[in-house]
Amino acid sequence: MTHDHPVAADRAVSRPFGRLLTAMVTPFAADGSLDLDGAVRLANHLVDEQGNDALVLNGTTGESPTTTDAEKERLIRAVVEAVGDRAKVVAGVGTNDTRHTIELAEAAEKAGAHGLLVVTPYYNKPPQSGLIRHFTAVADATGLPVMLYDIPHRSGVPIATETMVRLAEHSRIVAVKDAKGDLTASSWVTSRTELAYYSGEDSLTLSALAVGCVGLVGTSTHFTGALVARMIEAYEAGDPGTALALHRRLLPLFTGIFRTQGTILVKAGLAAKGLPAGPVRSPLVDATDDEIAQLRADCAAAGLELPE
Repeated sequence: MTHDHPVAADRAVSRPFGRLLTAMVTPFAADGSLDLDGAVRLANHLVDEQGNDALVLNGTTGESPTTTDAEKERLIRAVVEAVGDRAKVVAGVGTNDTRHTIELAEAAEKAGAHGLLVVTPYYNKPPQSGLIRHFTAVADATGLPVMLYDIPHRSGVPIATETMVRLAEHSRIVAVKDAKGDLTASSWVTSRTELAYYSGEDSLTLSALAVGCVGLVGTSTHFTGALVARMIEAYEAGDPGTALALHRRLLPLFTGIFRTQGTILVKAGLAAKGLPAGPVRSPLVDATDDEIAQLRADCAAAGLELPE
């Protein structure tokens, strides 16, 4: 197998946000206020040390449910200024209110974001026709490329295959963060559209690459990013053995980071490494000593050190 076979060529053409993206946590100061200096330091670390091609800000991992619109905009501006010359900044703007989502999208564009992550409206469970109207309205509102975020176990509603195909007709809807866990559905969409699919589940990345995904929007990649980038590159270079070995090595952390809510353990791990994180905001709670000990064991199992 060689690197220039047709599948790899197609994949290289349709990679609007690169291979590796991390859904970045939002650092807070000890009093719970936004830590912009910490965010800049963390963004630089993720791009320069962990090899991220792009960062996703203001997603659920970034505690978007408990940050204000003003905080979201300030965070985007700071990170774009820090790393925007060498990585793309994708702003999470999704809510379950179309008007509010459009407001956030417009603010993100003004703040310098390079793209938008728009999650399926959650809790109010709109029908597929409502999803089409929602996503289309948001894509129409700015000139930025849009990544849809399909995560039915949190939103309550999947984006159906036919809905994806319809939405792919929009010139600015270019990608999907796929956390549905249904590789058959993903296969149908990637075979019928030019949407760039990104795995939204760290542990499924290698499997997703085999059915047409182009990369990962990850959480454990706060720690595993450089190795995940190597895994993706190895697979696409026609070296599945190396890719599989890296997948198996990283599996304890791919899954372990979600033993509790991912943000909680990422912030605990960053703090242990002396990187900006700070506390989580209620209703999340900071990691317990037992949870941190387990995270340290999961890191060790993946061959990564987490200082005591």
